Amino acid sequence: MAGSERKTTRKVPVHIITGFLGSGKTTLIHSLIEQKPVDEKWAILVNEFGQIGIDQAMFDARDDVVVKGLPGGCLCCQLAFVLQAALVNLLARSKPDRVIIEPSGLGHPAGLLDLLRGEAFHEVVEVRDIIATLDPRRMDDTRALQHDTFRDQLDMADAVALTMLDQSTPEQRSAAHAFVAERWPPRKWVQEATQGELPLALLMHSGSAEARDISVPVSHQQLAATPSLEGTFFDFPPPPGKPQRETGTSLGYTSTGLRWHPSERFDLDRLANCLGELPQQARIKGVFHTDSGWKRLNRADGALSIETSAWRQDSRLEVILPDTAPAIDIEGRLCSLTLG
Repeated sequence: MAGSERKTTRKVPVHIITGFLGSGKTTLIHSLIEQKPVDEKWAILVNEFGQIGIDQAMFDARDDVVVKGLPGGCLCCQLAFVLQAALVNLLARSKPDRVIIEPSGLGHPAGLLDLLRGEAFHEVVEVRDIIATLDPRRMDDTRALQHDTFRDQLDMADAVALTMLDQSTPEQRSAAHAFVAERWPPRKWVQEATQGELPLALLMHSGSAEARDISVPVSHQQLAATPSLEGTFFDFPPPPGKPQRETGTSLGYTSTGLRWHPSERFDLDRLANCLGELPQQARIKGVFHTDSGWKRLNRADGALSIETSAWRQDSRLEVILPDTAPAIDIEGRLCSLTLG
């Protein structure tokens, strides 16, 4: 029970669900929300790489789940002070029984852990087992395997959820299990999350996160020393016919974010075809007002999913590509798809 847990520990459990770009973190959190005890109130803090802020729109509104988006940087370095302020405000106003933090797919957990274990939160929160999501298809992706953040996310994790199982081969899944087994000390558990579903008991009965001796890498230290454009979840959409465009580049990836007035509608079939023609390595998240209603579109490693969305504030899109990919006029392609 949430009440008994709070009385015993007097601290709010905080769960960090980390993982590389497109590894299914948001889907995993959705599955946990659907299993949430009715007597608990949860808060979800979602950090994302791009400036526009798309991840908050990927969650449906609920009275017992508060979702806060922190776009435009990395929680472990560029947005550390923003996170501290947001979490203090969230704990004071919403009084959640449990907090889940989803760092950016390029975020490094070390700085985030330092903040949560610091003086500001020492008597307020308890960091539970860190869960890393791992897409087995990454075992064939040399760029990811050699990326410091990808490896550190798994090295810092207490447990690992294997995702995207329906899109990976038995050989890739075996390689993923072997890759995790190489980590030392051994992870507390490795769970195959079929359809992105994780048993709630693994979250509820988790222990305190282990202290891992992993420092923030130089690439993130440089980001922390660089003035950051603090991301804002904008209240007012751009005018019709004049989409807002934001870009950002760091850690070997470039994010392009676009945002349209809610009155502008898109042809869903042509929109899906257009996004499907983008390079396979493009990480795509979007919510659009279409001729078939409001839809959420999500693509990781080439597989595009489309779902009904409760979001109505505006249409918005984030596309993340490695810097080695050729330049693409995403705005030009999509603006031609709006309906008059």
